[in-house]
Amino acid sequence: MQPRPSEITPRAVVENRRVWLRRAGWVTAGAAFAPAAWATASSPASRPGQHPPLAARPSTVAGAHTPEARTPYELVTGYNNFYEFGTDKEDPARLAPRMRLQPWTVQVDGLVARPLTLDLDDLLKRAPMEERIYRLRCVEGWSMVIPWIGYPLSALIEHARPLGSAKFVEFHSLADRETMPGLRSSVLLWPYVEGLRMDEARHPLTLLAFGLYGERLPPQNGAPLRVVVPWKYGFKSAKSIVRIRFVERQPATAWNVAAPHEYGFYANVNPDVPHPRWSQATERRLGQGGLLAPRLKTQPFNGYAEQVAGLYAGMDLRRFY
Repeated sequence: MQPRPSEITPRAVVENRRVWLRRAGWVTAGAAFAPAAWATASSPASRPGQHPPLAARPSTVAGAHTPEARTPYELVTGYNNFYEFGTDKEDPARLAPRMRLQPWTVQVDGLVARPLTLDLDDLLKRAPMEERIYRLRCVEGWSMVIPWIGYPLSALIEHARPLGSAKFVEFHSLADRETMPGLRSSVLLWPYVEGLRMDEARHPLTLLAFGLYGERLPPQNGAPLRVVVPWKYGFKSAKSIVRIRFVERQPATAWNVAAPHEYGFYANVNPDVPHPRWSQATERRLGQGGLLAPRLKTQPFNGYAEQVAGLYAGMDLRRFY
């Protein structure tokens, strides 16, 4: 039987959730494809009105608008990694709408002069909303182009006034066992924790996102707010954030703890550093051309090297992967 063209199964899932393999089959390492029916979808790029609208102005930040074709809305909102709802790509769209989004508060604490507890209305007013059209590159070897809405994370950071001893920013995602069935698994430690170095978090391209395609984030895409770090693999962009903590030491992050030899803390997109089980030199752009479309060459830092490579000057990016 020909394997179904789909995503690579992370080792943690293989070892902890073999039931996930109930699906028809999987591609070999390094050849992640979108399901054929989705890759050739003829649906429009956007179907607005499914979620409340969110107005935004075009961003003037260098690198904030890629001219590449946007990934169809149905793929962006229907093909997701959000393990709190399950390990299948379709699980988040099916199960995430049960998540409670109101009331929602975010705790901002740790090494700050001004600890904050902000509700969603407070967060939406902290800075003007901008549209950013970013590439999204998954560590599994597929990619998308998504029009996000939000504002630079640095705008919120400055409100909290981090202390000089704060070297990293730690993000905690919601972990609600009543509405998130994936928390019953042992794939990862919960809550999902991610982190950035302070200069990465303050970089103008690092976005605190509240929407996509002109409307509020759907639950499966990390509602009501998430981080988007376009030069890193997608797992670095924490979803459904409930806490932002400033710390002195590098945080223990979810995938780095689960499989440190496979998923590094930095997770910068790097075609020259393969995953232990597949190459990162190329990628499959979902929604463009189906299975016969040629794979794209992966760009260093996902195409944002001009803006961010200086953050890592002098670092061995094979060691600090």
